[in-house]
Amino acid sequence: MTRPTNPAAAAGTWRLGDLIINRLGFGAMRLTGTAPFDRGAPRDREQSMALLRRAVELGVNHIDTAAFYFSATRSANELINRALAPYPEDLVITTKVWPGRDSSGGWWWATPAQLRGQVEENLRQLGRDHLDVVNLRVPPSRRTGSISDHFGALAALRDAGLIRHLGISNVTSEQLTEATAIAPVVCVQNPYGIRSSNEDQALLRLCGELGIAFVPFFAIAGSGREAGPETRDSDEVLAVARAHGASTAQVRLAWTLHQGPHVLAIPGTGDQGHLEQNIAAGALRLSEEEMTLLSQPQPQPQPQAKASRRHRADHATPSAG
Repeated sequence: MTRPTNPAAAAGTWRLGDLIINRLGFGAMRLTGTAPFDRGAPRDREQSMALLRRAVELGVNHIDTAAFYFSATRSANELINRALAPYPEDLVITTKVWPGRDSSGGWWWATPAQLRGQVEENLRQLGRDHLDVVNLRVPPSRRTGSISDHFGALAALRDAGLIRHLGISNVTSEQLTEATAIAPVVCVQNPYGIRSSNEDQALLRLCGELGIAFVPFFAIAGSGREAGPETRDSDEVLAVARAHGASTAQVRLAWTLHQGPHVLAIPGTGDQGHLEQNIAAGALRLSEEEMTLLSQPQPQPQPQAKASRRHRADHATPSAG
C-alpha cells in the first residue's frame, strides 16, 4: 500500500522473511498504562487508538506487541485490533511468547506444550488467523541454557500454519546458532543501545552476517529499562543532540539505526508528540565523528539503591519494545 507521505521509510527497509517493513517501527508496551504493566490508572482508550492510527499514517508498518502487555483495564493487542482492523495489507505485527501473566498480573513461564495456547491467545486478541512473526522470549534464567525444546515447539506451530515467521528474544549468540539449526530465524530482539557490551555488539554483527534482523529494545531507555529513559544523558549524547537541534531520544534512535542496515528500531510511547519525534529520527544522519564519540566506552557507575529493584524487574518483567 503506497502512502502519500511516509516518514517511517526515511531509514530504509528490511525484509523479515517475505515481509518488507520500514526499519523504524513501533513498540506497544507503553500503550496500556502510565507505566508498563501498570495496574493503576490506565491510558485513555481513545488516545491510545488514535496514537496507533497516527503511527500507521506516518508509515509505520511494523508493530511489536505481546499478549502480556496489559494493565488493569487495557490490552495492547486488543487496542491494536480495535484501532487498526481491518489491517493494512503491509502491516506486520510481531508478538512474543514463553512469558505469560495471570489475571492478577503475576508472571509465569510456559512449557513447550503451553506455547500453542499462548499463540492462540495472541491470534484471538489480534483477530488474526495467523501471526506474522512470533519471537520466543527467553527468560533471564535460561540465557545460558538450551532453548531447543521451546523453539522446536514454535517451529511445529509454524509448520501448522499458525505462524508465518519465527524470531528469538533475549538470547546469546550460541542460542541463535542453536535455533537456526532447527528452523529459519528472521529476527533477534535483544536489549541494545549506546555503550552496549562487546557481547551485544558481537551478536549484532552475527545477525548481519546471517542476514537476520537485529531488533533492539530499550534503545532509548538504556539502563532505565521499563522505568523509562535514564535520568541524565551523557555529555556526548547531549552535545550531538544540540548540534542537530534534536532530542536525546532521537539521537539514541539514530545511533541505533546507524549500526547496520539489518538493525531495526521499535520505540514505544503513549504520547503522540513523542511518537512523531521518534519517527522523525529515521531521517537524522550522524557523522562518523559523532558515531565514534557516542560509541566511546564509559566507566560503569556504582550500583545505587534502585539496583535491586531493576534486578527484580529484569527477572519479573520480560518486556520488549
